[in-house]
Amino acid sequence: MQILNRMAVRFDSRSVNEAFARMTVAAFVAQLDPTLEELNDIKTVVSEAVTNSIVHGYRDQVGEILVSARLLEGNFIEIKVKDHGCGIPNIDQARQPLFTTGNSERSGMGFTIMESFSDKLKIRSSVGRGTTVTMLRKITGRGTGAND
Repeated sequence: MQILNRMAVRFDSRSVNEAFARMTVAAFVAQLDPTLEELNDIKTVVSEAVTNSIVHGYRDQVGEILVSARLLEGNFIEIKVKDHGCGIPNIDQARQPLFTTGNSERSGMGFTIMESFSDKLKIRSSVGRGTTVTMLRKITGRGTGAND
């Protein structure tokens, strides 16, 4: 698929930056004129992925998170959230609903939510080196202005 546009931002793994990442990607995807539901889904997957990096990837330390997005032909958006944190030892286990390495306040539903709001979800991780979550979603749009 041909890349029509792209963006990337780097920021510290501080919880206050989760909203920044969510709104930045939402503003970027707005050029495809998404429905309100599509926009909320995009914001949710970004929020979940960034929160995972903050809470699980870096735990009690501050590191760097890279969020990038590419608009692809056919009204697709590809979003990547990358960290250089502790990594995931068992991705299959981490993808199971209710599994968490966090405290009792964590639901363990992050990857499940990301999967349900994405057309495709890919997770690459290496213990001690970090994790990259890649989400692909087709934007049907509201019918006007998409890809102009």
